[in-house]
Amino acid sequence: MSAPKCFEELEAWLAARELTNRIYAVCREGALARDFGLRDQVQRAAVSVMSNIAEGFESRYLAEKQQAYSYARRSCGEVRSLSYVLGDNGFVTTDEQREILAMCIRAGKLVSGLMRSLKHRIDPHPE
Repeated sequence: MSAPKCFEELEAWLAARELTNRIYAVCREGALARDFGLRDQVQRAAVSVMSNIAEGFESRYLAEKQQAYSYARRSCGEVRSLSYVLGDNGFVTTDEQREILAMCIRAGKLVSGLMRSLKHRIDPHPE
């Protein structure tokens, strides 16, 4: 298996994209569509996972990559936490919350893998 040439090939980014699409689908339904604060917060957190993975991949410096992946991992945790708010307040069913939790955990583990992959790299000196 060859190394990804763009962030769109990263399994972590693909998982984050699935999570984001699921969150957006949930946010279009019922009372959550009208709870602008919670809806916007969970959507921003999900988009942050995707965006920070992309930013990390595109960065030329190791420290920037680590920081972006760390932000992505933290955003996974935020979405996971917010899923409890969604479930506790009846915005999603128990099954939907479990699905969101599983997606967050999967994306978070994949981001952790990206972070681990950086540990043995030397910061490149871009041209």
